[in-house]
Formats: sequence, C-alpha cells, structure tokens
Amino acid sequence: MTKSLPKMARAATSPGLRSAFETHLEETQGQIERIDQVVEASGIKLKRIKCVAMEGLVEEGQEQIAEIEKGLVLDTALIASAQKVEHDEIASYGSLIALAKQLGETAAVELANDGRRPRPWNGSHVRETLR
Repeated sequence: MTKSLPKMARAATSPGLRSAFETHLEETQGQIERIDQVVEASGIKLKRIKCVAMEGLVEEGQEQIAEIEKGLVLDTALIASAQKVEHDEIASYGSLIALAKQLGETAAVELANDGRRPRPWNGSHVRETLR
C-alpha cells in the first residue's frame, strides 16, 4: 500500500481525494511502525510476506489508472478500489489486535490501537472527496 497510495493520489483529479490518499498513506505508515514496535518489543521474529489478496486489489487499482481517463469516473473507481483494500486492511489489523489480546499482550494492544485504528472508506469519503 505504501507504494500504491502515492500513485493513486497522483491519478486523482479531485483535490479532496488526493488529500485523502495522502492522509491514508500517513496513517498506513503509522500502523506499520506500530506493528514493527509491537513485534520488536515482543521479541518475535517476523518474516514479511506479500498478501496475494492485497496484491490483486492493488493491481486492479493500477489497471484502472492505466485504462480509465482522468476525471470523475477514474476518481470513483479509485475510491471503490480503496474501499476494497481498506476492508482487507481493517480485517488484518483487527485480527492482529485480537491475537495480541488472546496472548495477553496488553501493552501490544494499547500500542497497536493508539487511538488510530483503520477507518473504513465509507460513503462520506465519496461525497466529500468528489465535491
């Protein structure tokens, strides 16, 4: 996501949508940093692997950028793509927090939550960003 969000921001014609992608990139980077801190504090060896599902969703968004002319239709397609990715991100992040709770890692749960859990790209994003 950290590589595709800047591309999506550049492809967006709506200033609000561009800003939303840039903000989401910052949020995603913060989530990655918090997960790294939790892993480091727990002494867990973590091997990063690519999520095939996420990779497919990102590829779909890149195809839209390549195939759809800039404008309202592309902006709407980018929002739909972002919603799909966000649902996967929320499920993954939420599962990590649930696992930490089950393992009794309360400090990890607090760090991961940090008041900034992923928030869905809902209908209000569409209305706000395409104005």
